[in-house]
Amino acid sequence: MTIFLKDPGGVIEHAVDWDAGYLAGRTISQSSWQVVPVQSSLTLSGARLEGGRTAVTLSGGEAGCVYRVTNRVTLSDGSSDERTLLVRVEER
Repeated sequence: MTIFLKDPGGVIEHAVDWDAGYLAGRTISQSSWQVVPVQSSLTLSGARLEGGRTAVTLSGGEAGCVYRVTNRVTLSDGSSDERTLLVRVEER
């Protein structure tokens, strides 16, 4: 699993491209984002869904911490899936 690096003062967008050979004619009907640990200084904002791509903006976070940022989607056929990004915050 890839670890994404983020500066505590940085504001960056992360996205998941679900359309890359995965949707197979289905569409995303719902998308939600969550960060673990829940009580953290990493903030998620601006979540959006654009066709087969979901995105969220990350800000803050404590240097030296690793966060799990999970995107859970529900598809048009009622199935669901999720992808988790590991984000390590460090002074850059």
